[in-house]
Parts: sequence; structure tokens; C-alpha cells
Amino acid sequence: MLKIALTGGIATGKSYVVARLKDRGIPTIDADDVVHEAFGASTPATRAIAVRFGDSYLKADGSVNRPLLGSLVFSDPEVRKEVEAIVHPIVYDTIQQWFSKLNREMGVASIPLLYETGRESDFDVVLATVCPPELQLQRLLERDRISQEEAMQRIAAQMPAEEKAARANFAILTGGTKAATDRQVDDVLTALGASLT
Repeated sequence: MLKIALTGGIATGKSYVVARLKDRGIPTIDADDVVHEAFGASTPATRAIAVRFGDSYLKADGSVNRPLLGSLVFSDPEVRKEVEAIVHPIVYDTIQQWFSKLNREMGVASIPLLYETGRESDFDVVLATVCPPELQLQRLLERDRISQEEAMQRIAAQMPAEEKAARANFAILTGGTKAATDRQVDDVLTALGASLT
């Protein structure tokens, strides 16, 4: 089975590409979804966040207040490292378990921080989404409804999207039309020998 990672900078079109892969019958798992589950009520990760940062970072239902924690994480690199040390082992363990149970020709794990965590060698192939920096900023501002300063902090907290694309086996340029992105997804799947549905 071909283990594929999809990475890219924040707001560069990873979710769109994941949706296209699903449309074509390719099984996917998203690290952001794994983190969301890990930060649910009464999980080990949530308890670790509460112990380290205090109950003020939890919502009334006992889950992590992700926007509040995100503000802290993106403004302080040391805090970001502490939170990543809590959540990244959970993410990679969950993804590896998912692949071990997958009985298909290929599967794709969407992992925004693949290169930052040094885990690209866990995968046979790496895909990366990339778009012009000004479009990335515009998408992030519109999607997350945050200030330009916060958006710039979040972009700066990651490896530049262009660098990720240069390191990947395949780059998917998401700055054009959706049809153009769809064609690139199909071209990559064809190159990888996928049976398109």
C-alpha cells in the first residue's frame, strides 16, 4: 500500500485537495481532525493542556478552547513547542494505526506540519499544496476572521509553503481555478497508479 502525505502551508488549499481525493475514492485522514478529537473533553491531551496552562484554556464542556490556546501558541514559539510535544505523538500514532488497518492501494494523510515535525520519511510520497503568498493571506483572513497580524503570525509559524512544495514529490498549485486544481489532483493520482472512481 502506498502511504501518501499531503502537506502545505496554512490556507493553501489542503482541505480542498482532500475533498477532491475523497471524491475520487481515495481514503484520507486529516491531522487537524485527529487534533480536534485529541482536544475533546477529558482526553489525555486535554488533561495535559489543563495541567500545563490552566483550566482557563478549557471550555465549559471540558474540551480545549482551541481559539484561546491558538492565540497563545502562535504568539510564543516555546509554548508552541510544548503543545506540539503533547499532540504530535498522538497525531502520528493515530495516523499509523489508520494506515495499518487500511486495506487499499493507497491512502492519504493530510498533515500540515509534516516537514516541521521531520516525519516525511514515514511516507512513500509527499504531496504539497502551494499558492501565492498574498492569496494565502487573503484566504486565512477570510476563513478564520482574524487580524492581519494574527494571520501573519500563523503563516510565519510554519515552514514557507514554497519550501514545502520544493521538497515534496508533487506540488499542487492551488492559486488558479478549481478545475485547474482538480486536473492536478487527477494527474498526481494517475502518476501514482490510482484507479480513479
